[in-house]
Amino acid sequence: MLKSYYHNVDEVGTDEAGRGCLAGPVTAAAILLPKDFKNDILNDSKQLSHGKRDFLRPILENDCRCYGVAHVYPEKIDEINILNASILAMHKAIDLLSITPKFIIVDGNRFKSYKNIPHKSIVKGDSKFMSIAAASVLAKTYRDAYMEALHEQFPMYNWKKNKGYPTKEHREAILKYGTTKYHRKSFRLLPDQLTLEF
Repeated sequence: MLKSYYHNVDEVGTDEAGRGCLAGPVTAAAILLPKDFKNDILNDSKQLSHGKRDFLRPILENDCRCYGVAHVYPEKIDEINILNASILAMHKAIDLLSITPKFIIVDGNRFKSYKNIPHKSIVKGDSKFMSIAAASVLAKTYRDAYMEALHEQFPMYNWKKNKGYPTKEHREAILKYGTTKYHRKSFRLLPDQLTLEF
């Protein structure tokens, strides 16, 4: 059972999607839910089917008090590393909120202070608190849509299916076709026994 809030104040939940991908952005969402928000389907996005995530997205967008979604792209990921890029994406998502939060709860164990607003990092927070679960759903659905659009330009990598994650099929396509500007060059794109010249 997901909890409504950590502190009884204007509290924003934030989470990211795409941290472990070989291609595409890391995407974060931040959302401020009403205190009385209830939804029987909402859960950590990883525990939900594609269909349930897509069903929830407009409900969350319509019923929340405000939300923001932001991408940080591969060039920046390669420059500052994936952890810092994930935190940057969450900061950018919070920047987009129309209400300034009094408290921020974050999925995971690492975060950097945002404008001196108190925050709490919560391991597996997306399976504990509604606002973090809601943020995980928004981040995942927005990122999936982005990768599905990119798939039209680069169908050989099958991003429509793998969303840029390091599947066997994706890595075989990298070996065969090389990389794109959407690949994260700082990541190990291929196993150690295979090499690729950039």
